[in-house]
Amino acid sequence: MSGGGREGAPERDGLRAALAGLTTRGRSFLAAGLAAAVCSYLLGQADLLRVGLLLAALPLVCVLVLHRTRYRVAGSRTLAPARVPAGTESRVRLGMENISRLPTGVLMLQDRVPYVLGPRPRFVLDRVEAGGRREVSYRVRSDLRGRYPLGPLQLRLSDPFGMCELTRSFSASDTLTVVPRVEPLPAVRQVGEAAGYGDGRQHSPALAGEDDVIPRGYRHGDDLRRIHWRSTARYGELMVRREEQPQKARCTVLLDTREDAHPGAGPDSAFEWAVAGAASTALHLLERGFSVRLLTDTGSSVPGPDGAGSFAGGTGSADAAGLLLDTLAVVERSEEHGLSAAYDVLRGGNEGLLVGFFGDLDEEQAVVAGRMRQRSGAAVAFVLDGDAWTRGPGGIRFSDGQVPLAERLQLLRKAGWTALPVTPGDTLPALWRAAAEHAGTPETVAGGRS
Repeated sequence: MSGGGREGAPERDGLRAALAGLTTRGRSFLAAGLAAAVCSYLLGQADLLRVGLLLAALPLVCVLVLHRTRYRVAGSRTLAPARVPAGTESRVRLGMENISRLPTGVLMLQDRVPYVLGPRPRFVLDRVEAGGRREVSYRVRSDLRGRYPLGPLQLRLSDPFGMCELTRSFSASDTLTVVPRVEPLPAVRQVGEAAGYGDGRQHSPALAGEDDVIPRGYRHGDDLRRIHWRSTARYGELMVRREEQPQKARCTVLLDTREDAHPGAGPDSAFEWAVAGAASTALHLLERGFSVRLLTDTGSSVPGPDGAGSFAGGTGSADAAGLLLDTLAVVERSEEHGLSAAYDVLRGGNEGLLVGFFGDLDEEQAVVAGRMRQRSGAAVAFVLDGDAWTRGPGGIRFSDGQVPLAERLQLLRKAGWTALPVTPGDTLPALWRAAAEHAGTPETVAGGRS
């Protein structure tokens, strides 16, 4: 029912379900009628029997009438927007149209929503004329990422005496996607990026010399000045020199999702900061023309639109950004205990720019993370200080086997990473600029590339 679609009237419930819909008033009338009938038999009072039958018959007649009610209505639901960042609102519009020839009575609409989005919205609609339409709306908001089902829409019918209520449900439902918060990052060049690299405009010339030319067939619209006459004579058809081929700048965003690496929970936890940071970085690089791959500690790459595990920047980057955000909206913590699976994927080739978001690291995992630097043109690491997120007032906590933050940073920097610590209150735009400013300093590049 999203996007203004309509759905026909829900199916009617059985008579047994209608009897179960008796309200407290209806059950009281029925019980009073039965009690009056029993008393009339015991006391021999015929007038009391008539009163009892009237009391018992009224709720039963209401049940029968309500059960046979043939309202034909169409419902619709529209989300605006259907994808929202965490902490922002989305408006849900409900439409109810009477497509029968008879007016309806009083209707109550109720939409099912998860508890994290708030209480279930309820609306009372007065009499809807034949062919009439009513629209209502409500807002939903969540501070937690995820995909939340909305619906199905429920229609509650009641008789004028309040003896019986029936709830009939439509079958369609919609999904609200709450994605991580994305922050715009400054357009600075990270270490290892060549001129034009950040804009995705590296070019490899097709002509290394007259003897190395690789021509192709002439196509309508090609510049005649690019015709290669020697190849034309050889192949017997017009051949042209290839243009410079743009080489797509590549980047891998590594997200450490290990459960034991990110203590704490909730929208302000270290893990949520890392997810939001990965989303902001990936979208920023997509806008700059990078071909972005999202990799987790499990070694699985997020499948891109082409199924190759990467999202292409430039033209169509908006669609790629939407797919990437949808993926990060539902990413969960993994049960992995190390980064070896991600390292096995990265050592398959040159990854270009590598941006990592790491949680707590012991000495072994810090060494594994350092080796990842060998397969990248540049590497930037944001190391989250789990102690700073979990320590109480005046207290401190260290995980078993955890290397102190200063030593973690030093291990990564010796391996060639541009490593920065992340504590509560730090913003990614400031850290992103600081990474560019610190790149190339002796402390940052100590050890160089292995």
